[in-house]
Amino acid sequence: MNRFVKKCWYLKTHTFYKSKFNSIGKRTLILKPVQLDSVGSVLLSDDVYVAEGAWIMGGTSSEITLKIDKGTTIGHYSHIIATHSVTIEENVLIADKVFISDCTHGYEDVTKPVISQQIKEINPVVIGEGSWLGENVCVCGAKVGKHCVIGANSVVTSDIPDYSVAVGSPARVVKKYDFDLAEWTKVL
Repeated sequence: MNRFVKKCWYLKTHTFYKSKFNSIGKRTLILKPVQLDSVGSVLLSDDVYVAEGAWIMGGTSSEITLKIDKGTTIGHYSHIIATHSVTIEENVLIADKVFISDCTHGYEDVTKPVISQQIKEINPVVIGEGSWLGENVCVCGAKVGKHCVIGANSVVTSDIPDYSVAVGSPARVVKKYDFDLAEWTKVL
């Protein structure tokens, strides 16, 4: 992105979008969002980058339901939905088309279409500092530890410990960092 275009998006972010969010930090950029819902409960720290086509949705209460910390990058067409509590810690890299949510659609009542049923909160979501979520990853009601790598197309529905590589649907840990050996080791 050239300097002029970046400056234009910076001005738009800090004039038009700033009034909608609870807080937007310094040097944060939001490029052409596809949708912003209930962002009064969303806090974006300094140096956050939100690529084109992202959908960001916070909860309807006045409390912070979605917090995105300093230095985080959110890829194109990613969806981040927080009805109760989603925290994305510092310097997280979120690839394109990632889905992160602390809720799901109810489907128990078979006499109603799913779209007409209540949204159900599941568990709070935390994405640990320095982690990377690959393309098309889904994180639903789970915690991803710090400095983790979640492989492309993985579905995270249970907690992933710090310093892990996880892949699959459902995601499972395939590598962990061994501090004694100072290397990544396979998990059997």
